[in-house]
Amino acid sequence: MLCIDTSSLIAYFEGAAGPDVNLVDQAFSDEVGIVSPVTITEILSDPNLNRSVRELILQLPVLPITDGFWERAGMLRAKLLRGGHKAKLADTLIAQNCLDHGASLLTRDEDFKAFKRVAGLRIL
Repeated sequence: MLCIDTSSLIAYFEGAAGPDVNLVDQAFSDEVGIVSPVTITEILSDPNLNRSVRELILQLPVLPITDGFWERAGMLRAKLLRGGHKAKLADTLIAQNCLDHGASLLTRDEDFKAFKRVAGLRIL
């Protein structure tokens, strides 16, 4: 299972080049690509979002939120902040969602490296 982060998904929809964009296309073709509910929210928050992209986003498979998610996410963020790491709330929620499901995260966002070091998040 490959969870596709907002940064890579936006690059994919914009037609950008890069290994992550190629992996997004392959993951959806192989039906192993999935997104976090936070990614859906981040993309739908764009006031200039194209209607066709909106419709595509709403059709993507989404990782479910599991029992205890909010507590685990809070503890994860606290752990990163205690260690002096940057831990945006949205990034924390995406990372915790991936950790809960054993999913690897495909991202262009360097901020997730702290989640890899501290919590073992698998990043591509």
